[in-house]
Amino acid sequence: MKTSHLLSLLAVALAGAASLFSKTADQETVRLHIDLDRVVLPADSTEHAVVKIGLDCLRPPRHESRPPVNLALVIDRSGSMGGDKIARAREVALAAVRSLSPDDIISIIAFDTEVETIVPAQRVGRARGLEAAIRSIEARGNTALHGGVAAGASELRKHIEDNRGVYRVILLSDGLANVGPSSPEELGRLGFSLMKEGISVTTIGLGLGYNEDLMARLAERSDGNTYFVENSADLPRIFAAELGDVLNVIARRVVIEIDFPEGVRPMHFVGREGVIRGQHAELTLSQLYGGQEKFALVEVEVSPSASGHEREIARAQVSYEDTITRRTSTITAQRTVQFSKDRAVVVGSANHQVQTEYAYNVMALAKDKAIELVDAGRRQEAAVLLETRTAELKTIGDVYNNSTVSTYAAAAAPEADRLKREGLNNAQRKSYRADSQQVKTQQSSGSGQ
Repeated sequence: MKTSHLLSLLAVALAGAASLFSKTADQETVRLHIDLDRVVLPADSTEHAVVKIGLDCLRPPRHESRPPVNLALVIDRSGSMGGDKIARAREVALAAVRSLSPDDIISIIAFDTEVETIVPAQRVGRARGLEAAIRSIEARGNTALHGGVAAGASELRKHIEDNRGVYRVILLSDGLANVGPSSPEELGRLGFSLMKEGISVTTIGLGLGYNEDLMARLAERSDGNTYFVENSADLPRIFAAELGDVLNVIARRVVIEIDFPEGVRPMHFVGREGVIRGQHAELTLSQLYGGQEKFALVEVEVSPSASGHEREIARAQVSYEDTITRRTSTITAQRTVQFSKDRAVVVGSANHQVQTEYAYNVMALAKDKAIELVDAGRRQEAAVLLETRTAELKTIGDVYNNSTVSTYAAAAAPEADRLKREGLNNAQRKSYRADSQQVKTQQSSGSGQ
């Protein structure tokens, strides 16, 4: 794919961002809603339910430009990146620079055995020699990945004092971290510390030689995205999608708080690392993207109620900082649930969308666990785990006439058989990890328009 083609993809992303800035009057930036997998539960028995806290992200009617972007591109130039890989990396870096506005800030860091700041943080409109600097990046040496990310964050901090932009590190690597800190736990700690500063790290793993556990953990703990790009020819498309997100950030420092009444016990977040203390659950997100939905799923245990009774099941409060006005807003919502002895009424109350999102996340978690089991030489246990989760999802699809979940379960069933026979090869393992992480970000396009 030529740079001109990538620029056309980025133009589409920018056009989408512009359209989001032209909504009609009286629309909020974020809308909060609480949904359930079923709005009617069986009466007279203890039940499990799934509570969804959904955030529809809109663009309010303003004429101001989008918030400034402070972007650090951290590019692996170790020896394994030679040939087409480093050429594609230069191509997407050039296109990224050309897609930014003059007031945006760019920095470019290249790492091998050493870490080098190719372009120190500076406003795009005042930068000189940017394209020549990018074209000078050549492959060599080993992989100081941790140092590269840390250097990218340091460049972002040079212009973080006004605290009003979108701060993102995009890491591109094809190799194992073999210089400096190199474990998923160490990179996860780095990601978590950066998230507390408002910095997210998106990781793009290229080819079959990188450590997918490390890359996924870094992205997850910083609330960034992660991608597996097996063929470098796909790199421009992935990069364009990521920049589309960066250019569409509408809110940041998002805190979701959920309170459950007595008789509703929050058990765990499904797919996210939230905190539950007694009847209170809390989750923090770095940013929200315009035109998309972010959500959190909480599985709860509901004590018995008589048929015909209605009870509150959850109350939520979400606070966030609007990236344009820089004002903090707080929105609230609450939801009730009803009870019935009529099975047909319970089945008919099912929310197929929530059930489907739950199914995807349950399987994502199962794939994460399957990787651990295969790594420990327990391939048969991994296969049984996938078989069990697939059967559970099939039951949901069958009982509630949810064709999407049924189809998904049917498609997942062969995975368990293949895992039992063959285990996981390198590409499959990377695909499992990246797909799981993308699902667990619990973000969908096209909502909140």
